Amino acid sequence: MSETGVIHDIGYQRYTGPRLGRAAAINALYVHGLRAAYGLGRSAKAKIFPWLVAGITVLVAVIIAAVKSQIPDFEFGYAEFDDSLSWLIIFFAAILAPALVSRDIRSGTLPLYFSRPLRAADYVIAKFLAMTTAIFLLLGVPQLIMFLGAAFTTKKGFSGVWDEVQDLVPGLGYSVVWALLFTSIGLLIASLTGKQAFAAGGIVAVFLMTTPVVGVMSVLPSTTANHLAGLVSPMTLISGFGSWAFGTDIGIDLGRYGPIYGIEAFCLIAACFLLLLARYRKVAAL
Repeated sequence: MSETGVIHDIGYQRYTGPRLGRAAAINALYVHGLRAAYGLGRSAKAKIFPWLVAGITVLVAVIIAAVKSQIPDFEFGYAEFDDSLSWLIIFFAAILAPALVSRDIRSGTLPLYFSRPLRAADYVIAKFLAMTTAIFLLLGVPQLIMFLGAAFTTKKGFSGVWDEVQDLVPGLGYSVVWALLFTSIGLLIASLTGKQAFAAGGIVAVFLMTTPVVGVMSVLPSTTANHLAGLVSPMTLISGFGSWAFGTDIGIDLGRYGPIYGIEAFCLIAACFLLLLARYRKVAAL
């Protein structure tokens, strides 16, 4: 008895629509990463922490705006807002970075991402921009709230509003540097493991375990060591940069070494980004 095969036409057709290419893939990955940063499109549990942090930052901004409206001489600049929330941003970055990259490593989806047309560099750029934007929004939106509160309650008219604008722009620029530094360090550490708990612990350790070294160096008898103490920890490094570039008060005397803080901050961000690119190029080649 012979067996015969039957071919069934189930309607599969070739895709004939537009092929959007790499730019669309990068944009889709960026948007997905930014949405994931705040738990959008995910479970209610995933939304709790990011929106709790966002709520705290907005609440602090509203309180500061209310105080400034009642006490015109109250001095609290926009750049100081970033420094005052540094510990909160550390934990936000420690949760966000593993969620953006460690999950992809654990689930084994990287080979799918790196199939054409998306490249390893495109993946890194999309994730980097998504996390940078998420942290910047966390710092920038409250500053805008503070600005609106000050602008609508100023008694100096247009000159008062212009003064607030001149304070706001450096504050937003400082927030960009904060976002870049936290993103570069956070993503680099998270890219080394597929376990989110290990990645989060590593990120927190890098920021917190280096802080005591700053305290030790700041009390040494050497004046030069005191001035350079902030270079040891990413937290005090970025605060030192803000003190040099924007005149914020961080309790550390930088002396004449302020430019060194700016140079190291730039080099650290660039080095982490390049190492991140090298890391994913190696993964894509496997």
